Amino acid sequence: MNAPDTAAQVADALPALMGRLGAQAKAASAAMARATAAQKSEVLRDLAGMLRAHAGPLGAANARDLERARAGGLSGPMLDRLKLDAKTLETVALGCEQLAGMADVIGEIIGMRQQPSGIRVGQMRVPIGVFGMIYESRPNVTIEAASLAIKSGNACILRGGSEALESNTALAELVQRALAGAGLPAQAVQLVPTTDRQAVGLLIAMPEFVDVIIPRGGKGLIERISREARVPVIKHLDGNCHVYVDDPCDLEMAVTVADNAKTNKFSPCNAAESLLVARGVAPRFLPRIGAIYAAKAVQMRCDPEALALLQQALGGATGAGSDSALLQPATEQDWYEEYLAPVISVKVVGGLEEAIAHINTYGSHHTDAIVTRDHLHAQRFLREVDSASVMVNASTRFADGFEYGLGAEIGISTDKFHARGPVGIEGLTSLKYVVLGDGQVRA
Repeated sequence: MNAPDTAAQVADALPALMGRLGAQAKAASAAMARATAAQKSEVLRDLAGMLRAHAGPLGAANARDLERARAGGLSGPMLDRLKLDAKTLETVALGCEQLAGMADVIGEIIGMRQQPSGIRVGQMRVPIGVFGMIYESRPNVTIEAASLAIKSGNACILRGGSEALESNTALAELVQRALAGAGLPAQAVQLVPTTDRQAVGLLIAMPEFVDVIIPRGGKGLIERISREARVPVIKHLDGNCHVYVDDPCDLEMAVTVADNAKTNKFSPCNAAESLLVARGVAPRFLPRIGAIYAAKAVQMRCDPEALALLQQALGGATGAGSDSALLQPATEQDWYEEYLAPVISVKVVGGLEEAIAHINTYGSHHTDAIVTRDHLHAQRFLREVDSASVMVNASTRFADGFEYGLGAEIGISTDKFHARGPVGIEGLTSLKYVVLGDGQVRA
């Protein structure tokens, strides 16, 4: 029997492993760029069927990941992200089918114009080539990334979190089976088969194989990738999303939107973390939303004006005074915070201008919403809030590729170039100029 590899031997083998994955992805990307729309749709439909048919084995693999994560002390919100339940599987399966039914944008030529010389100049949409995806916890990202890679004619190398290794491995095997079944290279979607962190450092430093890196996870991970990567990065650092309740507004709508944006799910990056309320509606609005948040055990970290209104309305029901009280005075840091938990910062503002200034100062440029009856206020909010998604009279929880009709998303970008907001098919493509002539030469 061979002796087990030492840690040093495993580390020495990593560069060869990552180089092999990179070379295979590069070769597969050429085949994916040639793939027909019918082939890509076949893969996606077959994959959707496989996800449903293999719900049992996928659930068992996920249960083992969850058991290890609990034993390792993983927190509630992170455990929530790790779950691969029937609802999640059905959502990603529907995403595959939605992508399959969408038009294939690869090869599309836009903006064709004839020039005085007689040549015609336009731009053709083409795949980026190979992207590397580094993500934590959520195994559904494996399918979202793979399905978007397939539809956009790219290859990808996926590196999921160590806590989801069994789930991600089982999902990636299904993807490769679907690719092979349609006559496309299985290596178009590859999962890094090790949890060694050195693999990440190698993946982000392979410009000869990888064209772009997309990190999706905690702020620490994304800061590290941004700092160390030798290839372009599509990223967002955090999701401090705001709901601003304007004066005037429909109070029923405002309560419904503010409730959903915060409590529909606490862990996603599009959950509201800050609630701003115009002074003119605060006395009527805050007691109502405060009662809902208190009933759902959401801690409210408030500026003095909001705190006074909520204490008057809710009183001892919130256990004021203890560290665990549902009403707390806000610190300066609270306005910057992405909680990913049943906590929200609350501030009363003078009106629209103060709300916009607060969001642009403290926000993360992810998703921000206004609830208003004033059309001009809505238009100003849309123009002046510097975020990837800006909403009027809708919950921030809609900031999602599936909800936007993109089929799926690779992540949400708060960058201002190439791709911004939920990154779908077009965000994984590039444009090249094409010139059509009839023998013209330049004078």
